[in-house]
Amino acid sequence: MKITFLGTSSGTPSRTRNVSCIALQLVQQGVLWLFDCGEGTQHQIMQSPLRLSQLEKVFFTHMHGDHLFGIIGLLASRSLQGGGTSPVTLYGPPALEKYVLCTLETSSTGLAYPLHVQPIADSLVYEDDNLQVECRLLKHRINSWGYAVIEKDQPGHFEVEKAMALGIPAGPLYGKLKNGESIILPDGRTIHGADLVGPTRPGRKIVYCSDTIYTPNAVELAANADVLIHEATYLHQDESLAIRGKHSTAAMAARVAQEAKVKTLILTHFSPRYEADARTSMGEMLAEAQTIFPNTFLARDFWSYEVQRN
Repeated sequence: MKITFLGTSSGTPSRTRNVSCIALQLVQQGVLWLFDCGEGTQHQIMQSPLRLSQLEKVFFTHMHGDHLFGIIGLLASRSLQGGGTSPVTLYGPPALEKYVLCTLETSSTGLAYPLHVQPIADSLVYEDDNLQVECRLLKHRINSWGYAVIEKDQPGHFEVEKAMALGIPAGPLYGKLKNGESIILPDGRTIHGADLVGPTRPGRKIVYCSDTIYTPNAVELAANADVLIHEATYLHQDESLAIRGKHSTAAMAARVAQEAKVKTLILTHFSPRYEADARTSMGEMLAEAQTIFPNTFLARDFWSYEVQRN
């Protein structure tokens, strides 16, 4: 599971940061998921190693333009560039379907693949054999949801060398042992699969919270996550702006990480004011968060973070 930040600015792009989009590569499945899709996302993808043809799902937090305006162009380009006929599913607030379908219709944009739009609520959003995605309502000026991508626990590694040493022939018997079954060998020995499979490998958990001011719902959603990606639009010195706009300061984001007992916090969605104002710096943003939660990083456009398995 690899996270790539395609846009880390809030509201408007800056000279060095585009507006919100986060890419999640599910390497084993060979697919790409996006979280939010601000204006210019397709240009960011073109400048990265990501492949638009692998796009499978896009999850939207809310209906503000800096998280949304890039989706129509991206869908159209995927079609025009021969992105294949595999479907794309969009997940988001109920108004998302009206926005997308109306814009496609009024711009006479046809797609060469099926497009599905699924409204979300506080619940399980998606599930397959390996993953599930949950969402939780946060606290913003309009309804905004956070997402948790939860990998299901994986079986332990099968100890092939140990099986060979026991004289078990490779083939279908290995498959049964990997599944935890017991087998009887021609010489009468009983071999238990549990003796040849290592401990269960716990799944990974990635949580994305934007846009929101501090809320216990974010703590609940992020509980024990491997990675929490949380907006940090403002410094604590500008807390009045955060409260007015229902955004988070770096300190608020760090508080969520601390209370949720996550392993790593990555801050994103920074106000362009801190790059334009020579009296402040992004270093202050990092220091503010690390005072509360030391294992904090600042995202930047095109930075990738590999989520390691325990």
